[in-house]
Amino acid sequence: MITIRNLQKSFGSHRLFNGLNLDVAAGEVVVLIGPSGSGKSTLLRCINGLEPFDGGEIHVDGIALHSICGPRPSRADREAIRQVRLRAGMVFQQFNLFPHMTVIENVIEAPVRVLGRDPEQAREEALSLLRRVNLERKAGSRPGTLSGGEQQRVAISRALAMKPRAMLFDEPTASLDPETVGDVLSVIRDLVYSAGMTMLISTHEMGFAREAADRVLVLDNGDIVESGTPEAIFTNPGQERTRTFLKRILKKT
Repeated sequence: MITIRNLQKSFGSHRLFNGLNLDVAAGEVVVLIGPSGSGKSTLLRCINGLEPFDGGEIHVDGIALHSICGPRPSRADREAIRQVRLRAGMVFQQFNLFPHMTVIENVIEAPVRVLGRDPEQAREEALSLLRRVNLERKAGSRPGTLSGGEQQRVAISRALAMKPRAMLFDEPTASLDPETVGDVLSVIRDLVYSAGMTMLISTHEMGFAREAADRVLVLDNGDIVESGTPEAIFTNPGQERTRTFLKRILKKT
């Protein structure tokens, strides 16, 4: 579903990715862990076309994203990015909901305007998604009246409304109060177990990573330090950088 070859990405003089390679199979749930600044968010943003990269190639469901030469992407690049975003939904740390729209308007906006779906059909599908995350009663509310956890669940519903083949989650609980983290993780966990969808999830929630992942990737300074099953990574990590990170993060919890 997702193939990355020789990914190169720099921020000014700082080289983050220097030849990163990754394959994610259809239906696989891959969880990214690692220290802040290790490249987890940037990797997801590159996959979704939100962050240009300097070299290498990314394929998402057969669509190729290339490094962009010049200040603006070409028409072909823009079309490739559009096609990738139709296939890979993304949920951010910040919820990015339209504040002037109701919950259900947020969910149906893209299916109606981008995919041309019938508004009434889109509304029925949106209500079904909101029912799934226990927010049907909030369909007519504005995002500003919701808790952070509720807003994130709306954001997940909005991404799912586009019927993507893959989902990218960028620290989906990072901006939430501790008491609302569990509700959002429960929604994602339900997707993992029931949807059969390809997922890349960046998180600092180690218990969730251990429970939900098919494979865990440990990133540090733009490198994939280690890759393996949750059991292998959390029980018997092979790399010192992994052991150091896990000791530090688990000590905080």
